[in-house]
Amino acid sequence: MKTITIEGQLRSEYGKKATRQIRSEGQVPCVIYGGAETVSFSAPAIAFKNLVYTPDFQLAEVKLNGKVYRCVLKDLQFDVVTDELAHIDFLELVEGKHVNVTLPIKIVGQSEGVKAGGKLVVKIKALKVKALPKDLRENIEVSIDNLELNGNVRVQDVVAPNIEILNSPRIPIASVVMTRQLRQEEASADTKKK
Repeated sequence: MKTITIEGQLRSEYGKKATRQIRSEGQVPCVIYGGAETVSFSAPAIAFKNLVYTPDFQLAEVKLNGKVYRCVLKDLQFDVVTDELAHIDFLELVEGKHVNVTLPIKIVGQSEGVKAGGKLVVKIKALKVKALPKDLRENIEVSIDNLELNGNVRVQDVVAPNIEILNSPRIPIASVVMTRQLRQEEASADTKKK
C-alpha cells in the first residue's frame, strides 16, 4: 500500500494565537490520536499535497523528533475564505486494534448489460469499513461481470475478507440502466410486431 512520509515538529504552544502563528508560517497544525498518547504537531502545508488531494487511500508515516507514527487521515478542515488546509486529524494505527476508515471502490470486469447496450451508473465511490491495520488495502474491488441490464450490485454483494463493511447492505453500488437509444429501438421493434 502506498505510504506518504511527512516530517513535522512537535507543538509546544497551543491556543488561537499559537495556531495563527503556525498557519502564517505556511505550516498546518495537526493531531495524532488513537495510540498511547495524543500528539500535536505541525508540518509544511506542501507536505500534505499528495495525501489530501487524491481519491486514493494511503497510509501516512509521520516523523517527529526521531519517532515514527503509522497513521491514516481521519479528518480535514479547510479555511472557509482562502480554502487552504487549516487542520488535520490523524488516527494512529495500533496492531490488534480495529480502525474505521473509508476505502475507495474499484469497479472491475465487463458487464453483460453494458455489452447489450446499457449504461453503467456508479452510485457510490467508497465504502466505510472496520478492519485491523494489517487487513487495510488501497481499495475494494467490486466485480460487475454478472451485472445484467437493469441490474444492481449492492453492498451485500461485496466480498472483502477480514473487513467489516459498515454501509447498509441494500445500498446499490453500481447499476446498468437502459439507454434512451435502446428504449427507442425496443419500442420500434414492438410497434413493428403489431
